[in-house]
Amino acid sequence: MATVTVERAIAAPPEAVFDAWLDPDQAGRWLFRTPDGTLECCEIDARVGGGFRIDERRGEEIAEHYGEYVEIDRPSRLAFDFWTSFSDERTRVTIDIAPNGAGSRLKLTHEGVWEDWTEKTRQGWTTILGGLAQALEQET
Repeated sequence: MATVTVERAIAAPPEAVFDAWLDPDQAGRWLFRTPDGTLECCEIDARVGGGFRIDERRGEEIAEHYGEYVEIDRPSRLAFDFWTSFSDERTRVTIDIAPNGAGSRLKLTHEGVWEDWTEKTRQGWTTILGGLAQALEQET
């Protein structure tokens, strides 16, 4: 198993970046979204032991994404166990957010990634964090 780390500067304060992960209206616009997909479901129970489910229709299939929150420390850290409809094997995603001038610096660490999925996972998270940055920029 491998660990994937992705970092991104975001032009929004840490509180706004953190909250975007836990608000269903915001997360539904960017989390696990693809350009051609259609959001089917975005449910978030934002508490330790709670979780999320985000489903996106991609052509004929529905990609289901699940998480269970293991750490919520607003506005600096969020961690969740993660699995999908493609694999029920749980992995761990940790998001660390720090002030960066007027914005934030986000570091995402995904542990337990299959070795042959390392680059695809890195590309996926890079795209997702780009969507997060874009969604927050549209709000300001």
